Amino acid sequence: MTQPVLQADALTKTYRSGNSSLTVLNKVSFSVYQGDTMAIIGPSGSGKTTLLGLCAGLDVPTSGTVTLMGFKLHTMNEDDRAYIRNQYLGFVFQNFQLLQTLTALENVMVPLELRGEKKVADKAMELLRRVGLGDRLHHYPSQLSGGEQQRVAMARAFITNPKILFADEPTGNLDDENAGHLTELLFKLNKEEGTTLVLVTHNLELAQKTNRIMRMRGGELVEDSVVVN
Repeated sequence: MTQPVLQADALTKTYRSGNSSLTVLNKVSFSVYQGDTMAIIGPSGSGKTTLLGLCAGLDVPTSGTVTLMGFKLHTMNEDDRAYIRNQYLGFVFQNFQLLQTLTALENVMVPLELRGEKKVADKAMELLRRVGLGDRLHHYPSQLSGGEQQRVAMARAFITNPKILFADEPTGNLDDENAGHLTELLFKLNKEEGTTLVLVTHNLELAQKTNRIMRMRGGELVEDSVVVN
């Protein structure tokens, strides 16, 4: 059987403060395979973003393991996990996380430049054209609307041809019209690039466009269902 690109086993995250502790994620296990599109849904405080961060190696679990692209993240230090993220992952966040002192084009180029690649401007320009921003290449984030900034963030996420794209509330800061456009764009790019998509969202309409929905409640996985589109 094909190996999963992402496997979580009994993931638990507990925060301690003095003599008290708060468990925000409790023994969550699941596997994701190449080409899957999966949404993680649930109320605020249910552990969705914590789970995403652990799966992407942005944080480490209190107990349990994450295996990403065959790498056991719990055995790696932060530098090694950062290398894995740069080689295999793409990210889209709710608050865009663009560098304010760089143009749209320069923001999209950053992940490849961090790899030490040269002459990446052409690839960045092509992606910006694909997301409808061919006329905004030299605009700074402050000169772009929220929808345009998220398009830049999406182009930046795909420029490395990631194996897995993690999206945390990608439409959370957008109005309904822009959210609709961004959703279409996200799934179009994802299909064209053959990327595995794992997204956290409050938006059930967005979640139902994936082929699998995991529902979280109180730090636990309470439902894992296939979506028939």
